[in-house]
Formats: sequence, C-alpha cells, structure tokens
Amino acid sequence: MSTIFSKIIAKEIPSQMVFQDDRVTAFKDINPSAPVHILIVPNKEIPTIDDVTPEDEAVLGHMLIVAKQIAREQGIAENGYRLIINCRSDGGQEVYHLHMHLLGGRRLGPMLAQKD
Repeated sequence: MSTIFSKIIAKEIPSQMVFQDDRVTAFKDINPSAPVHILIVPNKEIPTIDDVTPEDEAVLGHMLIVAKQIAREQGIAENGYRLIINCRSDGGQEVYHLHMHLLGGRRLGPMLAQKD
C-alpha cells in the first residue's frame, strides 16, 4: 500500500522538503499548527507506532537526531519545540504512515485540550 507520504518521499508529489537521506524524509506540513510544523517520516512504510519492530529501532532513533538538527536549522531549538507521534484514530493519526510532527516557533501551550 502506497501512502501520500511514500509518494512525497519518492518525489511523485511536490512538497516543501527540508531533509532527506536514505532512512528518513522531512517536509513542511501543508496545514501547519505552528509557525514551524515539519513532518519527519521513515522512508520505509510503517503504518503506526504499534507496527514498529525491533528492526526499526535504528530508524526511529535517527528520526530524533534529524528532528534535533532541523530544530536548530529552523531556529527553534533554543526556545523549545514539541515532537508528537499520533497512533491510530483516537490518537489523532490521519495518514497511516508513521510520522513525527516537529512543532515550534511560538509557545505551544498545554498538550491536550482541557476536559469540560
């Protein structure tokens, strides 16, 4: 199954790519929730974080290293940023290709909306 992210990785769909190597690709979110909103995805299709295997350990660690590098390049490292991985529908996942959101550029506020 090919996802929209796989098509972006393969450069079949245009994106505002900020990083790509043989393991991960990072590009600007088309519907940003913060001044800096970048998606970091493994080049290998992994549907959800629940589908990760021990063989994926290195790529997941690499995603964190790339996030740190991009945060510095985007000028948000000093003031802080947030990394989010959603899992399935209740977790807010919309594209079933594992991805990490890198958000920053302003104070982000609470992690979750307050319960009524």
